Amino acid sequence: MQGEFDTVWTGGHLATMADETGYGVIENGAVAVQDGRIAWIGPASQAPAALKVHELKGAWLTPGLIDCHTHLVYAGSRVREFEMRLEGATYEEIARAGGGILSTMRATREATEDELLDLAHARAEKLIAGGVTTVEIKSGYGLDLDSELKMLRVARTLGEERGIEVKTTFLGAHAVPPEHKDDRDAYVRLIIDQMLPAMAAEGLADAVDAFCESIAFTPAETRRIFKAATKLGLRVKLHADQLGDLGGGALAAEFGALSADHLEHASEESIAAMGRAGVPAVLLPGAFYFLRETVAPPIALMRKHGVGMALATDCNAGTSPITSMPLILNMACTLFRMTPAEALAGVTRHGAAALGLSATHGTLVVGKVADFAIWKVASPAEIAYAPGDNACIATVKGGQFL
Repeated sequence: MQGEFDTVWTGGHLATMADETGYGVIENGAVAVQDGRIAWIGPASQAPAALKVHELKGAWLTPGLIDCHTHLVYAGSRVREFEMRLEGATYEEIARAGGGILSTMRATREATEDELLDLAHARAEKLIAGGVTTVEIKSGYGLDLDSELKMLRVARTLGEERGIEVKTTFLGAHAVPPEHKDDRDAYVRLIIDQMLPAMAAEGLADAVDAFCESIAFTPAETRRIFKAATKLGLRVKLHADQLGDLGGGALAAEFGALSADHLEHASEESIAAMGRAGVPAVLLPGAFYFLRETVAPPIALMRKHGVGMALATDCNAGTSPITSMPLILNMACTLFRMTPAEALAGVTRHGAAALGLSATHGTLVVGKVADFAIWKVASPAEIAYAPGDNACIATVKGGQFL
């Protein structure tokens, strides 16, 4: 009957992403929305009545894209490091010389919340223009209690002001700050004894992350931090095996992590452990490209062991200043040899899994949130086809245009 649902989106094609091996296509389909959730989905010829009808005019409708690994809140530029790498310096050499993360730390500590929020808004707008409706945002450029809290408050405010879904991750274990360079264990204790309890008490962090690498935190240090986070009821994620194989994927599996991210140098033992534990991989082709890496993540092993492959921008100042999800899809296909269907699943179904949102996000299924991206393309594969192109013509959050 008239007015049965709030809105119906019809006159186009649907890539539901509910199919484990493809796009889950419904040609000439329709989606009905009630109270911000999908209430009906099926052929347009059977579409129910609604208070408002949105005509897709032959466009494709996908789930809203999920950027499940970003460092969106930061200040400062690292363009000089970009030049240094092209002049021959390595990422590790720059980091050990006081650049890298510590450079962004200094700028972020000095910035006010309003300044950080303005910068984050500008980056978020570009993500939204590319179909993104859900964003994970990490701290990790403050590296002291007040600055880390500041970053997470800004992330939460961004979500409230812009109307997107923001999941926050505490990444105090990103680098050892200068004031603790001669006593790194004191900084690990600070994270465990002060930072983690404060994050939990204020409810500012949905998860806890660590940068487990030779230039950052050891597996033993990471394990201590993760044990403390788990005791506080916080889920964990891990920057793992990006620069070398430290068994980060297996460590993430040990803790039932939401995800293990990067994984260029992960061993089959780690990938198999992730598969057994149901821990998704988050692949970051932007950082791989920007750092001119040559060892790609072991995609074949992930397929073999049933590890879900999410994708994300890794938006940050130093190693992936990228705010285009369609570009990330293209990079995943061209650099990692993922298929376009795998890439789109990586920013929908598997992206949701990497944030613990599978029950509510990532596919077009009755009962899930009505988050959509609408594309002027001939097929879903075209979303990943042209580097630098953006075929997204509308982004919808909870049934409302963003």
